[in-house]
Amino acid sequence: MKRTILAGILIVAAGGSGMVAQKGNPKGAPAQTGQQKGPVAKSKAEQDAVVAMFNAQSNPDQMIAAAENLLTKYADTEFQDTALFFEASAYQRKGDADKAQVYAERALAANPKNFQASLMLAESIAQHTRENDLDKEDKLARAEKYANDTIATLNVAEKPNPQMTDQQWGDIKKDLIAETHDALGMSAMARKKYDVAINEFKMSVEGAAQPQPAYQVRLASAYSSAGQYDDAIKLAEKVMGEADIPMQIKQVAQSVRATATAAKQKAAGGGGTPSAPPQIEIKKP
Repeated sequence: MKRTILAGILIVAAGGSGMVAQKGNPKGAPAQTGQQKGPVAKSKAEQDAVVAMFNAQSNPDQMIAAAENLLTKYADTEFQDTALFFEASAYQRKGDADKAQVYAERALAANPKNFQASLMLAESIAQHTRENDLDKEDKLARAEKYANDTIATLNVAEKPNPQMTDQQWGDIKKDLIAETHDALGMSAMARKKYDVAINEFKMSVEGAAQPQPAYQVRLASAYSSAGQYDDAIKLAEKVMGEADIPMQIKQVAQSVRATATAAKQKAAGGGGTPSAPPQIEIKKP
């Protein structure tokens, strides 16, 4: 998930004085803009703390510190779930999946409609569930619930920023729902339900407003696992041949093609020992 989406959705909340309870309004009351639906800072000092948190997005440690500062100084802030999600995102970027999940769960507890938190949980749990985990089924059931909750929330979510066009909001929703189907596909792969995984990955590939080659590679891997080797090879080669795709993703596509090719040869009696499908993880910006 591109974490800049969060800033794009809520940037109006961190900008302009219209987002602060203004003089003349009852104490703590939001400004009467006639448009604002999102959280409101109750003072200029709180708004400054929110802005500082947004401005710290390039540095995970600074973002954690800024979020904690906001939560500590303004315990009743309406940006509570946003701050907790920022911390979850920062820990994810630091490679600490456990803490990322803890803070995403806290963000979701603060706001059950925080679709970015539920999506992060769906992805993270699906990606980090292993074959021999004793609680594998419980983890995957949680991941799928978070994913389905995300889709349900997004389907009825209203445009949160009046400065955003309907087209922009529609594209954001498409990308987030596509990402959610990708998480459902990963859960199905962990269960070795390859036909389900193929359908989910197809929805992620076809539903995204912005093409995501990582989804195509996962679909190719699902094809290979399902024994649809020609489809796997064709799609992997398509990704490998496209320009402006990160080398890491091309290398995974190459690995998927090699696995599918070896499996196809073995199935045809031509020898070859296929390896297990590679674990494909999208690196978060």
